Amino acid sequence: MSLTAYQKAQRSAESPRDAEYRLIAQVTQALIEADKGARDNAARFVDTLDWNRRVWSALAVDCSAKENMLPEPLKAQIVSLSLWVSRFSSEAAGTGASLEPLIDVNKAIMAGLARK
Repeated sequence: MSLTAYQKAQRSAESPRDAEYRLIAQVTQALIEADKGARDNAARFVDTLDWNRRVWSALAVDCSAKENMLPEPLKAQIVSLSLWVSRFSSEAAGTGASLEPLIDVNKAIMAGLARK
């Protein structure tokens, strides 16, 4: 089986929670790498911030769906975090600030998703 076919099969067998964890882990790793080399590659820095912002935006949109079964307070917290991520990302893109706060938030979400 080719690697691509294996990856496709793996993704189709994932639970939504596992898929969210995997996506947030990927974007968090990209944030860590961009933070280390931010001053060397401004385009990568901004692209990574945008990717993370889009992930959080998608999470917020998902929380507004009627089908979303999360408790209302948790959905409100996710939407609030999404707004903060957007504001912080804009500031960081303009100033080159450390991405550590974004990395910390993503890691906290990953820890919550890892609990079953």
